[in-house]
Amino acid sequence: MDTFDLLTRNASEVVTEEELRDLAADPDGKRAYVGYEPSGVLHLGHLLTANKLIDLQEAGMEVVVLLADVHAYLNGKGTFEEIQATAEQMQAQFVAYGLDPEQTEFRYGSEFQLDEEYVLDVHALAVDTSLNRAQRAMAEIKGDETVTVSHVVYPLMQTLDIEYLDLDLAVGGMDQRKVHMLAREGLRSLEYDVRPAIHTPILGDLESGDGKMSSSAGLTISMEDSREDIEEKVNAAFCPPTRDPEGDLVNPVLQLYQYHVFPRFETVRIDRPEEYGGDLVYDSFEALAADLESGELHPADAKSGLAAHLDELIAPGRERLQELRS
Repeated sequence: MDTFDLLTRNASEVVTEEELRDLAADPDGKRAYVGYEPSGVLHLGHLLTANKLIDLQEAGMEVVVLLADVHAYLNGKGTFEEIQATAEQMQAQFVAYGLDPEQTEFRYGSEFQLDEEYVLDVHALAVDTSLNRAQRAMAEIKGDETVTVSHVVYPLMQTLDIEYLDLDLAVGGMDQRKVHMLAREGLRSLEYDVRPAIHTPILGDLESGDGKMSSSAGLTISMEDSREDIEEKVNAAFCPPTRDPEGDLVNPVLQLYQYHVFPRFETVRIDRPEEYGGDLVYDSFEALAADLESGELHPADAKSGLAAHLDELIAPGRERLQELRS
């Protein structure tokens, strides 16, 4: 796989392809980042972007993980002491999951976001950004949640993080797309360089294949889940044997294979009794998806194999969590 293909593997969008091709031509030592609010245990949403960071490290890039404690404070996630305790836990989980500590720089937002120069740039962006434009870039707000000024400041700070962390590439889920578009406008207005961005998909709801997977609703898999928890959640997942002809629903079981399992395993083995055809071994996601649709792979066997592989990925982080809590 060439470098550009590795950088864009399983990406939903690249902004812009030309800029990323330039980066892929000489990736060694270049810096990419994802920002995470320290708000709890890592779950599959965090780990999807972490998989992309692992791809970037394989390509020779350095990775910056922003543990965004100031952002979390603005979003009402607790005191700084509580948030930073969670951030330390998250850092240990990322390393356990597979980020190379030699190629990963963990940064707290409070290390630079309270400095005078940064704060003045926030004010300069606020002067140049209309309220409507900032609101369009805001993270999704729940219907019963009061919108505060902090919600509008939040995306302005994300714009500046790209500059102040000295980055060459921004990574985030598709839910971060509006922020990255604001960043391209805002950084230009301050006469800073714009950077390309890679956007990863939003996973479908485990139970229905509709909407998106939600940790707040308890419909995701996290690093504190036991093997039994993972099996129970995967076994309850929506997994039709054929594709949705209307294209309205996704198959979350196939999504988890595509975005979580195949990027991390050279081959995927699904154990089956001999009476049902014996074990299946796949070296590509496309082959597994085709077997599910043809009926060669039963949904129950696909779920069993998925649970086993997810548990193998999550187990080191689960064990690290138990050590930190003991």
